[in-house]
Amino acid sequence: MSLVKLIAAADERALAASGLACLDRCLPLLAEEPDALRPLWAGIVTGEGDWSARLAETRDVLDQALDAGATPNVATVLVRTMLGSAPSDWGVESLRAWADTCSVVALEIHQRFDVVGESVSATAEERLARCREDGTGADGDGTDPAADGVGPLVAGELRRQIRILEILADPADAAALRHVMDLSTEGQRVLRAVVSRRARSRG
Repeated sequence: MSLVKLIAAADERALAASGLACLDRCLPLLAEEPDALRPLWAGIVTGEGDWSARLAETRDVLDQALDAGATPNVATVLVRTMLGSAPSDWGVESLRAWADTCSVVALEIHQRFDVVGESVSATAEERLARCREDGTGADGDGTDPAADGVGPLVAGELRRQIRILEILADPADAAALRHVMDLSTEGQRVLRAVVSRRARSRG
């Protein structure tokens, strides 16, 4: 199933976790606070009763970290967009809109650091939209990911987004959230390594 269809079919818990996982993977671009999102992960476990308070707590923690954090650039502004657009209500439509926004923004961020290129154009936007609609570049079949203009970093992020929603769609998986967090941590390491290599090459 495509990423767009998975988001359309997801419930509140899956949508909240999907959006948060996107933010989690991109957070190192904004602040080196490994536990900054822990309150929100806990809020997903408890659901509607705690979500709003946990979101406010997380924003306070990150605001303090960002006061002395990285110099703003396009990537960090995009990450802040994900956190700023998080809904305070535990409603399926507002959470679906947030999960969709986070999905698009996370792919845009990965596109900026991918080997295929950093260009942000109508063509690049169309390519990412197509990836979300039909899974182009996410099948991991060993073909050249650049053949359709999709670089390995975007393809990997797309696979993680799809897999996370598939895991959360399985009601029998009692450890689903733990698996999601592990996948997100893996993606965080990948992006951090890419950013670090680029910084060294420019230094």
